[in-house]
Amino acid sequence: MTASTSAATVPPAALLDAPDDLEAINRLYRERGWSDGLPVVPPTEARVARMLDAVKRGRADVVALLAPAFNAATVERIAINAVMSGCAPHVMPALIAAVEAIADPVFNLQAIQTTTNPATVWVVVNGPASNTLGVNATFNCLGEGTWTNATLGRAMRLVLRNVGGALPGALDRATHGQPGRYSFCCAENASASPWEPLHVERGFAPGQSTVTVVGAEGTMNMNSHSKDADEVVRVFAETIVHPPSNEYTHGGEPWLIVGPEHAEILQRGGYSKSRFKSAIWEATKMPGQRMAARDFERAVQSRRGELGEITADTLLPIAPSADGIGVIVAGGPGTHSVYVPCFGNSRAVTKAFA
Repeated sequence: MTASTSAATVPPAALLDAPDDLEAINRLYRERGWSDGLPVVPPTEARVARMLDAVKRGRADVVALLAPAFNAATVERIAINAVMSGCAPHVMPALIAAVEAIADPVFNLQAIQTTTNPATVWVVVNGPASNTLGVNATFNCLGEGTWTNATLGRAMRLVLRNVGGALPGALDRATHGQPGRYSFCCAENASASPWEPLHVERGFAPGQSTVTVVGAEGTMNMNSHSKDADEVVRVFAETIVHPPSNEYTHGGEPWLIVGPEHAEILQRGGYSKSRFKSAIWEATKMPGQRMAARDFERAVQSRRGELGEITADTLLPIAPSADGIGVIVAGGPGTHSVYVPCFGNSRAVTKAFA
């Protein structure tokens, strides 16, 4: 469903007479399953109105239908969850774009929302808005301490829960989940990158602001003090290869958050972003026999159309092609980069916003 779809059949959000006491309000939200477990900001009419004033769209406009409940994510309902998460109103355009992105069929939201896998939505901001919105791309960009990173990522989770209907133990069947389900959001540190930024690589103009959504399983730190680019590629690749991986089972979309120091080493060593991706793709091919027998059979069934006949000796690529490996440069100084394993049956989607 697009934003222009008629919303005549979508009722406005109901008004609720709530107690003035903040503890009582939060208790009410927890009891009704509207909270992620953290305290919420009460979405009063005045606060929601300020959110709505930040966008040039009607409050009843339907942005998307969100799996697994396929409820309508109206601008108003998105605004309510943005208030609850603590977002500032000027974040609303980015959040709406992110909601549009997760509804794209290639993102496969239905599977991400209902799987036993710990997959969650990682939001990456690019372009001028990363500065104007104050999205952290440097020190601790995946951690705490930055209002926009925390609240934008959390607003996405609340929309997934309260509009999409993915409540843990009900439609959300994640065996363990992961901390990134509370909030997983950062910007790319384009000023420290020797390569073109993610949004330009994905076809957008440098001056456009974008959000990219990724179906991420988690993070794995890669700490290497090597100054040799080929060696950095090797140890990165060895980190990525792991037999019980959804990415090898289905042909996934692994992501690498390359720290600025590692990016500089790679660039000096002659690695463009394209060459880096190709080298990682080749170096992470894994013999099928390394997988557990039942997992290997799943890979055979899933990837036969892509790879043809698959035997125990077949070298399984982690992604269908080198272009399927996602790369951004982010973080502050330090000899660290991050591998972000992904769901496998999902592809990142990028949307522009103003």
